[in-house]
Amino acid sequence: MTATVTTPRTTGLDASTPASSFARHRTGVVLVGALALLTLGAFLIGGGTWPESLTVDLTGPLGDVSDWIIDNRDTHPLFLYFFGHISNAVVLSVRGVYLVLLAAGWAGVTAAAGLIAWRVAGVRLALTAVAAFILCALLGMWVPTMQTLALMAVAVLASVILGAVLGLAAGLSDRVFRSLRPVLDTMQVMPAFAYLLPVVLVFGIGVPAAVLATVVYAAPPMARLTALGLRDADAGVMEAAASLGATGRQRLLTARLPLARKELLLGLNQTIMMALSMAVIASVIGAGGLGDRVYQALASVDVGAALAAGIPIVLLAVVLDRVTAAAGNRIGTAPQAGPARSGWAVVVAGTVVAAVVARLAAKPTWPDAWTVGIAEPVNEAVGWMTDHLYSGVPVIGGTADWAARFTTWILDPVRDGLQWLPWWALLLLVAVLAMVIGTWRTTLTAVLAMAAIGVLGVWDPALNTLSQVLAGVTVTLVIGFAVGIAASRSERVERLLRPVLDVFQTMPQFVYLIPVVALFGVGRAPAVVAAVIYALPAVVRITTQGMNGVDPVVMESSRSLGATGMQQLRKVQLPLARPALLLAVNQGVVLVLAVVVIGGLVGGGALGYDVVFGLAQGDLATGLVAGAAIVCLGLMLDRVTQPTQRRTGKGA
Repeated sequence: MTATVTTPRTTGLDASTPASSFARHRTGVVLVGALALLTLGAFLIGGGTWPESLTVDLTGPLGDVSDWIIDNRDTHPLFLYFFGHISNAVVLSVRGVYLVLLAAGWAGVTAAAGLIAWRVAGVRLALTAVAAFILCALLGMWVPTMQTLALMAVAVLASVILGAVLGLAAGLSDRVFRSLRPVLDTMQVMPAFAYLLPVVLVFGIGVPAAVLATVVYAAPPMARLTALGLRDADAGVMEAAASLGATGRQRLLTARLPLARKELLLGLNQTIMMALSMAVIASVIGAGGLGDRVYQALASVDVGAALAAGIPIVLLAVVLDRVTAAAGNRIGTAPQAGPARSGWAVVVAGTVVAAVVARLAAKPTWPDAWTVGIAEPVNEAVGWMTDHLYSGVPVIGGTADWAARFTTWILDPVRDGLQWLPWWALLLLVAVLAMVIGTWRTTLTAVLAMAAIGVLGVWDPALNTLSQVLAGVTVTLVIGFAVGIAASRSERVERLLRPVLDVFQTMPQFVYLIPVVALFGVGRAPAVVAAVIYALPAVVRITTQGMNGVDPVVMESSRSLGATGMQQLRKVQLPLARPALLLAVNQGVVLVLAVVVIGGLVGGGALGYDVVFGLAQGDLATGLVAGAAIVCLGLMLDRVTQPTQRRTGKGA
């Protein structure tokens, strides 16, 4: 996201200087100037959509690139001796991990999960891990779970190595940091689907493409947090190490990296979450495992089968998230008795014993007789809901009626309004929003990103996607702010929400589409509903933390002055929590955009459909242009929703 620029407070300006006057009346000056430009543009330019003369047709060049890749993929030295070796290494690595998991059997893997969790976080998390893996087996998803786990292990390892190397370079070099930041910004706002098409063209359908797409998607958090940890290392400690004569390499190994351990583990945590999410999405290009089961169930609207495969995904995410988070929280604390003093030899020995015992009992794989089928009862429940809730509900109408009304009353007017606006007026609106909330640099970035969409020739589809994002963000913020404020004012509400938010925040994007399609059918409205559900946990959490972070002394002072609860909320908490609320807006925009694009699979249309169509047909021009437009749209939305602290002082 947009970096915050901090500089020392200035001494060279007083209230009478022009720069100071402009700073104090910045919003008014920007609005007056925008109104003047709007009036002038109406007379000189007129209306209309993005002009054809300002578009660049990339169909031919991208088509030529696609044809060249397809024609030379089996013969060119670049593919034979570089990409081919990478592909073989990925296949062998994933296959090797998968064979190890199968050799360990269900007992060995479950024991390993429980013992590792016990070693890192204690008995409670160990029991949770064991229960999670047993439940995966009970649902009849043991083999797909192991396939996903094998792919995850290889993808996470590669992502961590790549991210750590990039983060190390960015953390030690200002030049690399400045060069890498826009690349990471672009990768962060690019939806997962946009990564798939170019990777498929080079590596074809299968595990190598899935792993490499996952690596590209999951490496940025590790790179960002590694760079952050290294750059924020305590200056006093670094100076002390330098004064003792330590070389640069010694300072890195003995000071910077140990001080950045928490950031490194947080990066690992985030990389695991994003890799698991991408591993599911990558099922459309042959990743196999749980994602493939979810995708097949989604294609046939088999909610029961999708839920049976979706539950293990959530369980894996919860266990991996808790284990890595617990490891990060323990850094810097005093050694504990019990698990902390036990060596990793206990983990290895327990795993081997469990695996051997299961083989001696002739049960290395989970017996089919021990599985529980939930697909049929779930589908019956969904059928009942469809019959009784989909339509015909007295007074309030059914879910299909809600979707139709949301489309007619909100999505269509917003889309038509955006497409009715002259292209130059929309660019001016983006510039005004970016200038009011940020700096001229963020304004220039936002305007150029929006203009690039028109140049790519996808102006109208992009505005269709933008209308869905705006509608989804509005609903997300209304609900998220209300729930977050309620949670901040009641410990009971916060405790009740915590496990719900934990589950929803670790659930991959793909899974949200399943119940939404069952209840709302297909179309733009279901895509927006899925996006709202996906983005809500982050908005609620950030809002709650921001409200709870208000200085208690200030709250007590306002209470002593006779302020009521509502007055405290409006005049103290909300103003002081403004940075957190703006961050919630920014995260809501990015997360809604990510799922609205995936909504192309369920009738969302617009840019999401173009990406899905390009992937399905191998059409590099359509898919890549739509993916680039999505990146530009995400970059613009990020810049107009993430405030940047303005420089003040001489030369500002």
